[in-house]
Amino acid sequence: MQLELLNQSPKYPPARLVDPPRRGYLHLAAAVAPPSGPPFPRTNARRTEFLGRLKGLADDLEAHDLVERATVYRAIVVPPATGYARQPRYRPARFDVAVLVETTSVDSLDTVEDTDAYQELSTSFAKAGADTHVMRARCAKSTGDVDKSRPGLFLFNHFVAQDPAVALELWDHLAGWYARETGLDNSTLLQPLGDSDYAFVNHARWDVGLPEFLLRQLAKPSFRSYVQTNLLVNRTGAMPVLYRLA
Repeated sequence: MQLELLNQSPKYPPARLVDPPRRGYLHLAAAVAPPSGPPFPRTNARRTEFLGRLKGLADDLEAHDLVERATVYRAIVVPPATGYARQPRYRPARFDVAVLVETTSVDSLDTVEDTDAYQELSTSFAKAGADTHVMRARCAKSTGDVDKSRPGLFLFNHFVAQDPAVALELWDHLAGWYARETGLDNSTLLQPLGDSDYAFVNHARWDVGLPEFLLRQLAKPSFRSYVQTNLLVNRTGAMPVLYRLA
């Protein structure tokens, strides 16, 4: 399968890539109390208690020499799957809680996973509910590292694809659209090391509120004619979830 681009415009050149971080990544996510109607998670006591426990475990994990950062996120928008991602063979991304552990290198992932702190974190996710996701990853592409040191609007976008290589190539062009139309200047594309439900998971951050972001994206006709059309024609699905720091 080859990449096919429709409705191209010189306004949307491929994203300008930088050298990706050499870190290793452990992405853990759980659907604790995802929304069943509108895509906005309601306050939930079980989720609140779980997030508090995760923040303590993340602090413990960050004390390890091989861990650069462990960040806990709570979802504020969990949209239903649309487009190509709606096929039954793909697992919906309904994760209202997520943690991203960043290690000093890909080679250090095994050591970090063997620590008591990570084992306790992993066990907590396993007990959180049946719908959990754990992915070991490296950063395959980047337009800039994601700043997790301060509040913002964070994205984990879960991609599925008939041909992951084509989806990786398509990502460059879609990232170019997001840079132009939403002001996105950072993104780390996390590619799984081993089996995963997703071809890759894109992580990014904006310094805007949710209404402003939605206006920048959904109000643009080119979001449908360029972004959504090219996802469909290239048999690629995107399942975004928007988060805040917990």
